[in-house]
Amino acid sequence: MEFMQADREACDRLLPGLRERLLELPLSELESADSPALALFREYGGTQLLIPADRGGLGASALDAVRVVRVLGGLAPSMSVATAMHHFSIGMLYSIADLYGKDTEIEPILERVSGEKLLVASGFAEGRSNQGILSPNTVARPVPGGYVVDGAKKPCSLSRSMGLLTTSVAVPRADGTNEMGLLLLPADTPGISVHPFWSTFPLAGAESNEVRLTDIFVEPTKILRPPPGLTAQLSELEEAGTIWFQMIVTAVYTGMVSRLAALVLERGRGAATDRARLLMAVDSAAMLAEGIARRVMSGDTGNDCAAAALVTRFSVREVLTQALDLAVELLGGMSYIQSTDVAYLTAAVHAIAFHPPSRTSMTDALLDYYAGKPLVMA
Repeated sequence: MEFMQADREACDRLLPGLRERLLELPLSELESADSPALALFREYGGTQLLIPADRGGLGASALDAVRVVRVLGGLAPSMSVATAMHHFSIGMLYSIADLYGKDTEIEPILERVSGEKLLVASGFAEGRSNQGILSPNTVARPVPGGYVVDGAKKPCSLSRSMGLLTTSVAVPRADGTNEMGLLLLPADTPGISVHPFWSTFPLAGAESNEVRLTDIFVEPTKILRPPPGLTAQLSELEEAGTIWFQMIVTAVYTGMVSRLAALVLERGRGAATDRARLLMAVDSAAMLAEGIARRVMSGDTGNDCAAAALVTRFSVREVLTQALDLAVELLGGMSYIQSTDVAYLTAAVHAIAFHPPSRTSMTDALLDYYAGKPLVMA
């Protein structure tokens, strides 16, 4: 089997035509702030990848998903990083819909997401210290007839291309405490605004700007509240969300280094032993993500798998950093000088360290986990 053959076959089977279309465009165009990649992702059905088949989607397995994402990560890194948040949001939304039941406000919106191939941005608090994924990042103030919602998310990927923004919201109770609610806001909702935030060139096409929510009026029925007695299920939902996000992001960055490794193989650069060492390293990173995918497919989405998903991303980062250095060395100085692609991918790959939660922030939690305690991600 050729290098990445299974990945390409999965991509072409589920999203026919997208890989070839991306290959027609230079990386510099795909990675620009005005990149056409997200529009192409929608056009070729990428938004449907993880939507269940009985809801109008492609219903891809976790294994197929990581293979598709690995291919796309090498072809259009910004698009792939940004749509990792879409895939995460899709997984959370449909899981939440299963918890809440079908007789809620969420169902018509999910039908729009599938039917119109909407990109879904996430306003969840996955980037804040000492907060769980679903911890509210916005606040609802009671007013006559409903609530007024204010808040902000920065960076928020897909800020300009999103069709729907999902966010958790703190809803005040009569006793002065807050309960969590869920909001699904169409991107054209009055009061949603996008502001510049991303100031560096790597991954500029991910549209990671600031999204502000200002004085948005919401009727009480539009805020989904947790059904009574489902606290444990929401905790499990956070664990499942963590697993999916870490798994997808790991595959994205593995794809970036895979592109450089494929160039080394294609050009026959360096000694055979070095080429083999590079390909084995990159494939081992891919296999680690696939291992998490297989656990997901077996129904293992609990605390142990969440820990494994985090350890996978942290470990893959080390593997990819070393593989990246070797790939750049083998490609040689002229390749680095004559094309910006090598330098760009080198810069972009290092962003794997910045996705939440960071390795340093999880040190104590992982040590406690290895001492026999449950992994606590908040």
